[in-house]
Amino acid sequence: MILFPAIDLKDGACVRLLRGDMDAATVFNDDPAAQARAFVEAGARWLHIVDLNGAFDGQSVNGDTVRRILDVTRAAGLSTQLGGGIRTPDHVSGWLDDGVDRVILGTAAVKDPGLVIESCRSHPGRIAVGIDARAGMVAVEGWAETSDLAATELARRFEDAGVAAIIYTDIDRDGAMQGPNVEATVALARAVSIPVIASGGVSSLEDVEAFLPHEGSGIAGVISGRAIYDGRLDLSEAIRRLDEAGAC
Repeated sequence: MILFPAIDLKDGACVRLLRGDMDAATVFNDDPAAQARAFVEAGARWLHIVDLNGAFDGQSVNGDTVRRILDVTRAAGLSTQLGGGIRTPDHVSGWLDDGVDRVILGTAAVKDPGLVIESCRSHPGRIAVGIDARAGMVAVEGWAETSDLAATELARRFEDAGVAAIIYTDIDRDGAMQGPNVEATVALARAVSIPVIASGGVSSLEDVEAFLPHEGSGIAGVISGRAIYDGRLDLSEAIRRLDEAGAC
């Protein structure tokens, strides 16, 4: 199982939101490239990046900042996945050409599912679907709108599309340090054959380890942000623990 440290970008800075509220952003580092280097030094193998402004605006806003992060990750051999404002084939191919290993399609998965299907055909193994949910219902446009579509129903629509992973975020838990919604995440993983990466509320080593018994159900990874920044989760120790569990 992979632990993905998160870099969420707002106005060029590395921030964390509380339950998806752009007005409740805490700035943790005004140099996201330096933050990426810190994650490299801690032993991270993947990095999760979200352009929060882009998610609201429907196009890349923090592109220059993302590219500075990619300069760091490419030099270190760190893999990256990027979401936020990626809504067209040109957006997808542009970021993959720039060195992103995996593109995350969220709002587009609801509003333009054909983009997901075509992107999976054009870029096999490099497209993830981001499913962000409130009370099990999918939210879009940077979490500003909640649809009438259930998370499980959306995931099943892409069962045979070739999606590399589903990134499932429980918005009510995100940034709240209240622990992840393990039950809902595992239920989603069991409902589809696509690997699921858990996000939202992971605030301790115990929260990370809570997903280990469910790897066989399709849980492929866990994303954490705020807990790493404020020291509640030691990234190096968590990676070591997951490595040990994988060797057992």
